[in-house]
Amino acid sequence: MSASTASGGEEIAAVPKNIRWVMLGVLLAMLLSQLDGLIVGTAMPTIVGEIGGLDHISWVVTAYTLTSACSIPIWGKFGDLYNRKFLFLGSVVVFMVGSALSGQASSMGELLGFRALQGIGAGGLMAGAFALIGVLLPPRERGRYQGLVAIIQTIGSVGGPLVGGFVTTHLGWRWAFYINIPIGLVCLVWCALMLHLPAVSRRGKVVIDWLGITLMTSAITVLVLAATWAGSTYTWGSWQILGLAGLFVVLLAAFVAAERRAAEPLMPPRIFTGHRNFPISAVLLAVAGVSMFGATLYLPLYQQTVQGASAANSGVLLLPLMIGSVVASLIAGRVMSKTGRYKLFPVVGSASLAVGMGLLSTMGTTTSRLTTSAFMVLVGIGVGFTIQMANTIAQNAVELKDMGAASGAAALFRTLGGSVGVAIFGSLLTRALAGTSLGNASVGESGAAGSTTVAGMSAQAKDAYLHAVAHGTQQIFLVGALCASAAFLAAVFIKETPLRGRPAPNQDTEKETAAATS
Repeated sequence: MSASTASGGEEIAAVPKNIRWVMLGVLLAMLLSQLDGLIVGTAMPTIVGEIGGLDHISWVVTAYTLTSACSIPIWGKFGDLYNRKFLFLGSVVVFMVGSALSGQASSMGELLGFRALQGIGAGGLMAGAFALIGVLLPPRERGRYQGLVAIIQTIGSVGGPLVGGFVTTHLGWRWAFYINIPIGLVCLVWCALMLHLPAVSRRGKVVIDWLGITLMTSAITVLVLAATWAGSTYTWGSWQILGLAGLFVVLLAAFVAAERRAAEPLMPPRIFTGHRNFPISAVLLAVAGVSMFGATLYLPLYQQTVQGASAANSGVLLLPLMIGSVVASLIAGRVMSKTGRYKLFPVVGSASLAVGMGLLSTMGTTTSRLTTSAFMVLVGIGVGFTIQMANTIAQNAVELKDMGAASGAAALFRTLGGSVGVAIFGSLLTRALAGTSLGNASVGESGAAGSTTVAGMSAQAKDAYLHAVAHGTQQIFLVGALCASAAFLAAVFIKETPLRGRPAPNQDTEKETAAATS
């Protein structure tokens, strides 16, 4: 197999012949982490009913999100410094151990601790998967396989709630965690046998940026806690939230200063300053995170509460959005691979996202499901044109030696965008429901409204409640539309630099070929 060497000592290998099989193993890890959150969310009412801890139920999600967000850049950077394959396999093992222990939890305290461990593994799965795709597939070739990523995300989003409901009902809530073990074993064995990476040569002693890790972890922790508590535990203007916001700014400034002085920074400043495309991609991914989290959480809430859709099919309700995303991702990938052009897609995607979210903000109590589905298709097209392209553009803007750090940073921005967006959206919905008789009592921690609760209301109370949910949904998607509009302005400034393609054969290979033919 011919190869050329990139700066940083890592060879750019030609695309393996069995790349589709290799990709399936890597994408299975992505599916594993995505399915988990949706399956566990469906099982939460049953979990609380058995082991208690209703007042800490939100921390089951927060503990996972927090450790996942904090660990993503660390896994990514360590992949650049050490053996990327072994670290990826290690993250699968950590995730499986966390899943097994979570299934054994006998109290809410134990479950929170084990979910935190599971989140650490999930961070490695996401950072490792994106970095491996970046190493195995040059950006020019990646479009051919972009549809696989979109399909996996669709399976996770649609199948997660369905699998969660089935498993919880027929096998018990503990299998919401145990189900990760056989899937993880398949992923582990598959990647161990099929995944072969180019050789990496490192010069000198590896230096770990412990100060950067400490400051970054602290900053992310403060931000996630502020996002989780704002609008629910404390008001946005409370001294607790303002204090956390100020502390985050201080920690962020200290982290940036530390990274500039570090010998081997956790998040190298050069990935942000080397090419303007990387920070622009970070903005696009953060907005895409806001849109995806907002749509997957609050669209089913609106459809179930206002439009009377069945909660048992919450995953199916998102099919129009997911179909639009898959089709758009497939089209963008094929065009990019054939032509090498890509700027058009994030520009059109962010515009479609803004229009789709804007149209969703017009929904009221009389909006039909067909109309909502049409609006969702526009959002799906926007997500499909934006997420995968932004990842590709970000990885094309950095050198291969920084692929792990860049992939980790990109995944982090998407995760944090979703976390902060959900906090803002939740606050908007809570404020809209504050004047109703139930307030936010009928809105569970998973974001789903209880249809039986609505059915038991008086006609007047039900009408007030449905109008409040519709009004809250309008505000949520209006904010989403404004964020997407900002992303559109950022996408306009993307510089369409040539995509890295297949490597040219090295001189030794050319000499051997010439000698063999002479």
